[in-house]
Amino acid sequence: MSAVEVKDLRRSFGGIKAVAGVSFEVQPAEIVGIIGPNGSGKSTLFSLLSGTIAPTSGTIRLDGRDVTRMPAYRIARMGLGRTFQIPTPFTNMTVRENLLAAAVESDWANARSRADEVLEALEITHVADDLAGTLSGGQLRLLEFGRVQMRDAETILLDEVTAGVNPRLRQIILARVRALQEKGKTFLIIEHDMELVRSVCERIIVMDAGEIVFEGSFEEVASNEVVIDAYLGRPAA
Repeated sequence: MSAVEVKDLRRSFGGIKAVAGVSFEVQPAEIVGIIGPNGSGKSTLFSLLSGTIAPTSGTIRLDGRDVTRMPAYRIARMGLGRTFQIPTPFTNMTVRENLLAAAVESDWANARSRADEVLEALEITHVADDLAGTLSGGQLRLLEFGRVQMRDAETILLDEVTAGVNPRLRQIILARVRALQEKGKTFLIIEHDMELVRSVCERIIVMDAGEIVFEGSFEEVASNEVVIDAYLGRPAA
């Protein structure tokens, strides 16, 4: 059974086809990258998968269960977690309190020990009692990723989780992604950093103008003329 199955997914905003007939599957514990130029529909796709917007048509299945048009909170409870391009923690709460707040609807009995584990894994124990509003941009991204982990999501959507972070924080995030994959977690990752995509993603989906224009390994993607055209801003054939 696929962790994620999308069939002919479409979403229009007026006359703009943001997602135009997208279909793909992601297997359990697979790490799949989603790349494409700005405006290609990547973040809209994540919003459809997570339930923050409803599709115009098409179906979405999570672990075999139809979640099409379910509200975001129900999809989250069914095991999907997502980070956003702009982290939005509770700025008047500490880092630890933010993590604990994310665990309210999951394994609350073990929340404190799990928070300690996440703090250590992401190397932010030293700021555990600092207000989230005082964190650097990179630390905010670590906290955003940590909050998803506190929900114990089986499928995790990462939306440019390493954007703007320094090389050390980037390595922390990548190491954690690999560690969670070993525990059976599934990842879909939107990313512009091709070195990150190459190092961690087993398969890559390329989007342009709301459509999937190519799928394959990093080597196949990097040498494909359709992909090159999309990134250079020319219409994909």
